[in-house]
Amino acid sequence: METMSIGMGVVVTLVAVALVFDFMNGFHDAANSIATIVSTRVLKPQHAVLWAAGFNFLAYFLFHLKVAATIGKGTVDPGIVDHYVIFGALIGAVAWNLITWYYGIPSSSSHALVGGLIGAAVCKSGFGSLVASGVLKIIAFIFIAPLLGFFLGALMMVAVSWICRGMTQRKVDKYFRRFQLLSAAAYSLGHGGNDAQKTVGVIWLILIAANLSTTESDIPAWVVLSCYTAMGLGTLFGGWRIVKTMGNRITKLNQARGFCANSGGAFTLFLASFFGIPVSTTHTITGAIAGVGATRGARRVNWGVAGGIVWAWILTIPCSALIAGLGWYLGRFVL
Repeated sequence: METMSIGMGVVVTLVAVALVFDFMNGFHDAANSIATIVSTRVLKPQHAVLWAAGFNFLAYFLFHLKVAATIGKGTVDPGIVDHYVIFGALIGAVAWNLITWYYGIPSSSSHALVGGLIGAAVCKSGFGSLVASGVLKIIAFIFIAPLLGFFLGALMMVAVSWICRGMTQRKVDKYFRRFQLLSAAAYSLGHGGNDAQKTVGVIWLILIAANLSTTESDIPAWVVLSCYTAMGLGTLFGGWRIVKTMGNRITKLNQARGFCANSGGAFTLFLASFFGIPVSTTHTITGAIAGVGATRGARRVNWGVAGGIVWAWILTIPCSALIAGLGWYLGRFVL
């Protein structure tokens, strides 16, 4: 660990910026949790975000901090991290979130943060500062998470279709209006359990850089609680520009399809969080929605919209890394 002198004012500022990012993460990714229940009219938008925000926060009590550990010491070498690296990383992530939110593009806040860390760390210490195993694992799950969501969503849709084959559509809709609430709650738990932990990891890096914690120490409870609170509040304010894209432009959803998409996505997030892998909730639910639509035939999926989202996936890490590099240089003058 390098010897660094970071004043408490800088630490407080960086923690505040990290919590702003966490709030924006919830704001930006609210559509992931609520798009299906809003588009199928199970809940009104204002009720849907309350539902999602509550379960985002509940994840605080249910998940271990494996994802936070991956971000805190499994992506870049903690020994090279200083306040300039953290500042650059957060600038890159926040800027990319704002750009994609403005244009209604369902991109990944998670990978924006990872890209920010990579860009700032490389600007300071070169590519040798990256933890190759962690970075490669995250990049691999850019593809694995949506594919797993796709197959799980499709599998659940096939199973539901077989189970409900003798039921009227009205009866199916009646049951799945209730089941969809449960699947949306599960997805929101997975969102909180994976996404909020990424900011926990960043704040932990800030404390390590300021010699207020170590990689062997437990993460302070106030860090975890504040991150889950910020995530929940961000979800509460919602991200309506992205709801339309996720809810109906990829494929037409009803209650049963919405249930299968959320359930397939939730299982993927639980699995990733168990193994401490930071994944994109956006990628995961997009894959699950496409998988559900594909069970009715390839033409039922708007592959043009899905392709546009894939381009956002590909561009997120390099673009946020580039912005973070500029943020790192800027930070050397303003901090």
